[in-house]
Amino acid sequence: MAKKWKMPKWFYQLGSPRWFYDISDRLLPWFAIPAVLLLVIGAVWGLAFAPADYQQGNSFRIIYVHVPSAVLAQSAYMLMAVAGAINLIWKMKVADMVAKSCAPIGATLAVLALATGAIWGKPTWGAWWVWDARLTSMLILLFLYIGVYVLYSAIENEVKAGQAGAVLALVGLVNIPIIKYSVEWWNTLHQPSTFKVTEKPAMPPEMYLPLILMVLGFYCFFAVALMLRTRAEVLRRERRSGWVQQLVEAS
Repeated sequence: MAKKWKMPKWFYQLGSPRWFYDISDRLLPWFAIPAVLLLVIGAVWGLAFAPADYQQGNSFRIIYVHVPSAVLAQSAYMLMAVAGAINLIWKMKVADMVAKSCAPIGATLAVLALATGAIWGKPTWGAWWVWDARLTSMLILLFLYIGVYVLYSAIENEVKAGQAGAVLALVGLVNIPIIKYSVEWWNTLHQPSTFKVTEKPAMPPEMYLPLILMVLGFYCFFAVALMLRTRAEVLRRERRSGWVQQLVEAS
């Protein structure tokens, strides 16, 4: 008889608000310090020392903010959808809190990606905005983030709000491959992806290495922001529990 597969212990521990609060307290410095170092080094290297592009000149340097924010906006959305699915299936409160916390952070990243893309597009395309497939799908991503956040804010019952937000997030997942492959599926103005796993970057190392540092720095910063927002949500929802009361008294 086949042995029944069980979920690992840490997966169920994630359902405990107190466990998440304690473990995130230990993890925060491990992400905060690399975030600062990577972002500072990447920004200084990319903005001050990387060579200018032979076609776009110094205007290309906005890539060091635009690409990380665009990539992370998509990753954050996928995390939000996965957390929402975990909440729907296993009824884990922490997963719901993570999904809720992802929405405003992801929306901010989407706004940053769209804004920097517009700034980059003006000297490149001669316009702040064009109804390009990549830009339009990124705008839809922003609306999806806003929609999830509005559902959490508008529905008083937190269980129903989490379920509604999770369903919208899961439906919106169809937009992620559209964003990624839009430049290949349609004739667009937007340039292809800067990095591909199967191909060597077209940029020289002195240009793409600081970009890699910025992407890693953005991910570390996102982890810090997500843990802080989720910790605040944990304290709000668990404010009547004994362990939170002890934290309040100890402070």
